Amino acid sequence: MDTLFDVNWALLTPLLVLQAILMAFALVNCAKQEETNGPKWMWILIIIIVNIVGPVIYFLIGRKNNG
Repeated sequence: MDTLFDVNWALLTPLLVLQAILMAFALVNCAKQEETNGPKWMWILIIIIVNIVGPVIYFLIGRKNNG
C-alpha cells in the first residue's frame, strides 16, 4: 500500500487529464461519424482500452474523410 503514496501525482495528473480529454473527444467524434474505417464498436474499444494511443490511432486511421 505504500507504493500508492510514492507516486508523484504532480507528474501523473497532466497525463491523466490529457487521456480523459482525448478519450472523451474521440468517443464523441466516433459516435457522430456516419462511417468509420472498420466497425464503430471496434474503434470504441480501441479508444477506451488503449490509453492515450487509442484515441490518436482513431483520429489517424479510424475516421473516414467525407470529402
